[in-house]
Amino acid sequence: MPLVTQYEPVLVTLQTDQVRDIPCGTKGGVMINFEKIEVVNKLKKEHVYETLLNYGVNYDNTWIYDKIHHEINQFCSSHSLQQVYIDVFDQIDEKMKDALQCDCTKYAPGIEILSVRVTKPIIPERIRRNYEQMEEERTKVLISIERQKVVEKESETQKKMAIHEAEKTATVSNILREQKLKEKENAMELQEIENQMVIAHQKCLADADFYSAMKEAEANKMKLTPEFLELKFIEAIANNTKIFFGHKVPDMVLDQRLLVGNFLENVSQQVHGERQMKSDDNA
Repeated sequence: MPLVTQYEPVLVTLQTDQVRDIPCGTKGGVMINFEKIEVVNKLKKEHVYETLLNYGVNYDNTWIYDKIHHEINQFCSSHSLQQVYIDVFDQIDEKMKDALQCDCTKYAPGIEILSVRVTKPIIPERIRRNYEQMEEERTKVLISIERQKVVEKESETQKKMAIHEAEKTATVSNILREQKLKEKENAMELQEIENQMVIAHQKCLADADFYSAMKEAEANKMKLTPEFLELKFIEAIANNTKIFFGHKVPDMVLDQRLLVGNFLENVSQQVHGERQMKSDDNA
């Protein structure tokens, strides 16, 4: 109905509310200022009429703008400047989001808080310079620590390389020593084989000489017959180039033949006795 019915456009898609210039005091009494805080939120369609009926068209002033001011001051008053500016600054976004959503869920369920983005607060210039100096010193310390780590890492690497090189040298030395020992052992084994071969050869030669001597002795024994000795005697007399004169010569020759005959008879008896003993032993 014209002039009676009131119409207001309401956004039910994602919207970003920017809350600016939020002053607050820290636990230590230092005044700081958050230049901008962005709140991404959405009004659910099914809760539009109820929300507008309870909190009006500018419902976000109550549950976002005013609420952000309240929560930021609550947070700062319970934390020091060091905590707000550095230590727990990365946690402020989540803490603000949880605080806003908790109250909206309880009192205005149609409002959904999706995210909160908090910018770095503005602090007094004198304190900011101190923080910058502290950051520079901290950076120098970190650089020094990193350099020390690099030096220690290089030293450790060199140590490992030296140990590896020493182990490599020791391994090579052990291999060469074992190789030399193996060569010596092989040489000793070869020398031992050669010695055994020489000994065996010498033994074979000695056995052959002994066997030859034994056979020659046996052959000589077999030759020592009266007939053979008489033959040798005749050959010796025939080969004698000396000429004797006188009536005593035939007697001398006959005497020698008698002596030789007696000797041959004794030898023949001795050989016959030995052969008889061998026959008895074999029987």
